[in-house]
Amino acid sequence: MTPFQPVTPPRREFIRSMVGGSLIFPGLVSQLLAEDAQRGGALDPLAARPPHFTPKARRVIFLYLSGGVSHVDSWDPKPKLFADAGKTVSVDEFQGRPGKFSMYLKRPQWDFRPYGSSGIEVSDLFPHTARCVDDLCVIRSMKSDHTNHYEATLGIHTGSFNFARPSLGAWTSYGLGTENRNLPSYIVIAPKTPYAGSQVWASDFLPGSHQGTLVVPGAEPVANVQRRVSSQELQELELNLLGRQNRRHQQQRPADPLLDARIKSYETAFGMQAEMPEVFDLSRESDATLALYGLQRGSTQGFAWQCLVARRLAERGVRFTELIDTGSSDNWDAHGDMTAHAPLARNVDQAIAGLLQDLKLRGMLEDTLVVWTTEFGRTPFNAAADARGREHHHWVFSSWLAGAGVRAGTVYGSSDEYGIHVGQDPVHVHDFHATLLHLMGLNHEQLTYRHNGRDYRLTDVAGNVVKGLLA
Repeated sequence: MTPFQPVTPPRREFIRSMVGGSLIFPGLVSQLLAEDAQRGGALDPLAARPPHFTPKARRVIFLYLSGGVSHVDSWDPKPKLFADAGKTVSVDEFQGRPGKFSMYLKRPQWDFRPYGSSGIEVSDLFPHTARCVDDLCVIRSMKSDHTNHYEATLGIHTGSFNFARPSLGAWTSYGLGTENRNLPSYIVIAPKTPYAGSQVWASDFLPGSHQGTLVVPGAEPVANVQRRVSSQELQELELNLLGRQNRRHQQQRPADPLLDARIKSYETAFGMQAEMPEVFDLSRESDATLALYGLQRGSTQGFAWQCLVARRLAERGVRFTELIDTGSSDNWDAHGDMTAHAPLARNVDQAIAGLLQDLKLRGMLEDTLVVWTTEFGRTPFNAAADARGREHHHWVFSSWLAGAGVRAGTVYGSSDEYGIHVGQDPVHVHDFHATLLHLMGLNHEQLTYRHNGRDYRLTDVAGNVVKGLLA
């Protein structure tokens, strides 16, 4: 009889067996296991790094409303559009088709009124956020390069309208690392899959550890974050065994500069088991705080839950948190009827205002950059005089910034009298990205990554920091 021999599984198979079913870091495990032969890079890909210069902001909360919010119904008042509704205008393109088109001007669905000491006009669509207008820098001259959802969504997130590239959050994580090794540096909270899918938060050619970690509102926001073994003691035995496997593997490869980084990344994933559940435990939040966001105690759904969790992540050192309000359907894409904006606005309005007020009360708005945007606006005109909806419009749309380093209580740029084209001070998506990186202490021309023989950056070969947005 052959004597029994204890079997020690290969380290690679052991890790796959142990954590493969609980992929806490999307892309992390596959990237770390697949690149054993690769050389170069930082010893610890998520270690906190100094910025290029002293930043105003330490972290970003990026609010993305999917589908194309109408600028002329929200942040860009157009009295002449109200007055001339029903009249015709000529445009040389319609929904991506060049030519000569005669279109009917369409009246905005909501009235505008001034708010705050700044007197900035905001529509009745966002009454709660409007009361925070003195903390906002409203951009009324945003420009995009594409009229389709997929490409425009890809562009506002990655700077590339046609090809997959690393997202803004991934670039931020790559440039600055994380302040909390028990949590990812980049987290995306979304109830449904947006246009362009996971490319919205992908790291592409950047190291996989910088890819966004997806959180889905609900009873189990991050799948399998709870330990799979029956007790902490058993888990500690498994971790000790993995540690011995790692040390033996490391001794056999003393010249591998990335091995320690891989081990640290796994430690972060396991650290999430201890810290992430606490982030989602809102039981200790006061009734006053929940009321500020418009969140019912015990609820794990809606944008209010997303915004409150974003504040808790910001408190715990997460570098970049993105909140997406809906997915690639049932969103702000109001072709048929502009009144569809109303319930979508109710879902986000009080929650966003609550987030801004909560950050301010806690002294966090001073070093937190809050960004509000959509992929494009909606046409101030339509092909039929009685059309109830609006089409895609990338020529000009609105976004806003708040918090660290932002010139609060101001409006930057303008559209023309009907909101069809930029009137003055255009802000292209590349300029937008360059400015956001600048507020985080990163020079967009110096934040590069060598890939396929070329140095890539978020802003490609364009983009300028918009000084008029800065305090």
